[in-house]
Amino acid sequence: MSRLKDIFAQKEKKVLNVYCTAGFPGVNSTLPVMEALQENGADIIELGMPYSDPLADGEVIQNSSTIALEGGMTLSRLFEQLKEMRSRIRVPVVLMGYMNPVLQYGFERFCADAAAAGVDGLILPDLPPFEFETSYKAIVDQYGLDFIFLVTPETPETRVRKLDALSSGFLYAVSSSSTTGNAKDFTAVEQYLERLQGYQLKNPVLVGFGIKDKETFSRACKYANGAIIGSAYIKALEGKTDVTAATHEFIKNVLN
Repeated sequence: MSRLKDIFAQKEKKVLNVYCTAGFPGVNSTLPVMEALQENGADIIELGMPYSDPLADGEVIQNSSTIALEGGMTLSRLFEQLKEMRSRIRVPVVLMGYMNPVLQYGFERFCADAAAAGVDGLILPDLPPFEFETSYKAIVDQYGLDFIFLVTPETPETRVRKLDALSSGFLYAVSSSSTTGNAKDFTAVEQYLERLQGYQLKNPVLVGFGIKDKETFSRACKYANGAIIGSAYIKALEGKTDVTAATHEFIKNVLN
């Protein structure tokens, strides 16, 4: 059983997935931040691969990517940092990023290095499902990685079912068609998640974009298996030298 399947088997509700940017707040912060997340209650870590043009990300995550890139973070450096990851990190780890740097690195080489490091899954929002199915799925499967697609409130049911069929690990339900970090009308979000729940999909559903505190986390979990927090956590790390204390304080305020 994969680590992602295992976490959803153990915990059907209120699964907390926290996004952090590799190389933020400092280029050598990647593993310390991941350890702090694990030790303070994150069930899944979504590790962002910094990119200069992150289409789905709002200003906060874009800024963290810029800081990481200026600090010297690259995919090669990231995989070097992750070599010792599984001696310290037990929870599932999903890499999130964009196709341009992955293709420059080499898609198969990227999957091989991710699998060797103990990464569990990939989120590449700008990889269309047709290209994934015809050109990349076989490679992802070969290296035993889960692949997670995103759906939005505007995604038709037929496409939701197609993306669910192509996904493994979980399905990422974007709370609205906007970038990360923006305020959301949670009544509309709940209606959308209730509709997804009614589809009885194959994969667990985690909702992301606009989840930032105890209230939004609880409401997001009402009709989903859990939620993803990104921008709010990145904000909590900004300017902090003690990532462990900042992480403890942030997650305590989400879960307690």
